[in-house]
Amino acid sequence: MKLLVITNNDLGLYRFRKELLEYLAVEHEVHIVLPDGDYISKLEALGTFFHPANVDRRGKNIFRDINLFWEYIKVLHDVKPDVVMTYTIKPNIYGGFACRLFHIPYITNITGLGTVIESKNTFSKILLYIYRKALKKACCIFFQNKANMEYFLKRNSHYRAVKLLPGSGVNLQEHNFEKYPECEDKFDFLFVGRLTRDKGVLELIEAAKKLQEKYDNLTFRLVGCCEDDFKQVMDQAEVQGYVELCGQQDDVHLFFKECHALILPSYHEGMSNVLLEAAAVGRPVLTTNVPGCQETFEEGVSGLGFKARSAEELEKAVEKFIHLSHEEKVKMGMAGRQKVEKEFDRKIIIDAYTEEIDRIKRIKIL
Repeated sequence: MKLLVITNNDLGLYRFRKELLEYLAVEHEVHIVLPDGDYISKLEALGTFFHPANVDRRGKNIFRDINLFWEYIKVLHDVKPDVVMTYTIKPNIYGGFACRLFHIPYITNITGLGTVIESKNTFSKILLYIYRKALKKACCIFFQNKANMEYFLKRNSHYRAVKLLPGSGVNLQEHNFEKYPECEDKFDFLFVGRLTRDKGVLELIEAAKKLQEKYDNLTFRLVGCCEDDFKQVMDQAEVQGYVELCGQQDDVHLFFKECHALILPSYHEGMSNVLLEAAAVGRPVLTTNVPGCQETFEEGVSGLGFKARSAEELEKAVEKFIHLSHEEKVKMGMAGRQKVEKEFDRKIIIDAYTEEIDRIKRIKIL
């Protein structure tokens, strides 16, 4: 069978879905449609065939989006896939409509509602209406957390099939368990993700500032790309000594290994990959009590939760954590590893997609 994957970013596709692509490429001809990037060669090395598409991830320019729709139509016409798999909002919407036009079976993955839909303004209502129409003929819609699934089902219960996945899962071999740091005279906290407002970066900076006025043994390392409108803010925070900017990293495992805990003050997530990866390494997580984050840890057992959009609550969570004994921190990290082994193994994701593709194949044969 010919399979086509449509998404918006090469880094995310490689980091979180390379095992799925590699597995599918053994038995199928796998094509990928997304913007060109540094990871395309690695994706092709998995056995995939690349087709470029210009996705303006956060733009609202309707003419660019119309052009994207026509790019998808061209690829579908040229490749003639048997099944299409889409990820993220714009590929889900425009890829979904393109598949409907060609009567091609498609599987959609809701990786999160996104900032626009979460804002719940007039534009978000229009976008949600279009989104629901795009998903109407999907053979299956995978959701990454229960809250997102209920949000869509409340507004339209007439989808063909919906299933709940444990996010994108974790490669438990790549993110193997690491011994907890012995050093207790200082604490290294790690943030991994895009440096944007909705990831809670401003609250993290504010909390780091106040905490470092009380303690002289705390370090806050931030790994990830910085959005243009945040660069000045982030550079200033680093100059003032509140945070250390580590930039985008190909391999974050070493950062997980060296930290005492991961902090993610995100406003919303589909299912946070970095929280799962940190837990797999055996590191406690400090994160917001929002869907997509709260499922990744057990309160007081493998992590600590706090209210979103609150630097004060983040500050309290960090203080609570540093006052735990070394043994309690070690135990917390081990509990996190056990949780992801049981609930978030990436093999679960591969099995779910394989089952759905096989089901579509049987229907097509009949």
